[in-house]
Amino acid sequence: MTPTGELKTKRFYLSTRHDDTPFGRHQASALATKIQRDIDYGEFDASLVKYKPAASLSTVTPITPSPKPQPDLGELWEKYTEFKKPQVSPSTYAVDYRKYRNHIAKLATKTLDDAIAIRDYLLANLSANAAKRTLTNINACCDWALKSQLIKSNPFQSMAKDIQMPKSESAEYEINPFTKEERDSIIQAFEESKLYSYYAPLVKLLFFTGCRPSEAIALQWKHISDKY
Repeated sequence: MTPTGELKTKRFYLSTRHDDTPFGRHQASALATKIQRDIDYGEFDASLVKYKPAASLSTVTPITPSPKPQPDLGELWEKYTEFKKPQVSPSTYAVDYRKYRNHIAKLATKTLDDAIAIRDYLLANLSANAAKRTLTNINACCDWALKSQLIKSNPFQSMAKDIQMPKSESAEYEINPFTKEERDSIIQAFEESKLYSYYAPLVKLLFFTGCRPSEAIALQWKHISDKY
């Protein structure tokens, strides 16, 4: 390999980083041929960067994609209720799920990492009974999201069980498992039903008197008196 012109006054050294083996000599010969070709065409790179082995070049660090952000509680609730919609009654979907959605919408934070703050907010702004019911439904939502691989863990697991209701609310919960809004929604659903509207008076009787279904079904006009 014979440089021409001003290149004759300089010496160049370049290592192929290969041992003196048949393969190493082949690599050196190929590199020499390439350099001689560049010299002949006036394309010689005096810095020798062009001829250094690829292993000596800077390694580009691959870009690791950012982890997908975890959905917040509001997004999970919407997905959960859409999943449950075909499985529950229209009144449950329209009344109960909307009520819990409204509670979630008012939260100061909806991030699952703030589960404790969410619990404390519900306890501070709702009755113990309502807070317990809301957390029970949020827990069911997050259980579903966990099984659906939308989240990695459920921070609301067993949280509702830790809420102790006052005796007055506990008794009210046992006697009246439905709120007034839920009661009215159920009655309205019966009244507007094309198939079951004739049950509406019976449902009203059960709600407004508290009598058992077996008592109401056996009741006759002769058992009714205006003395009380």
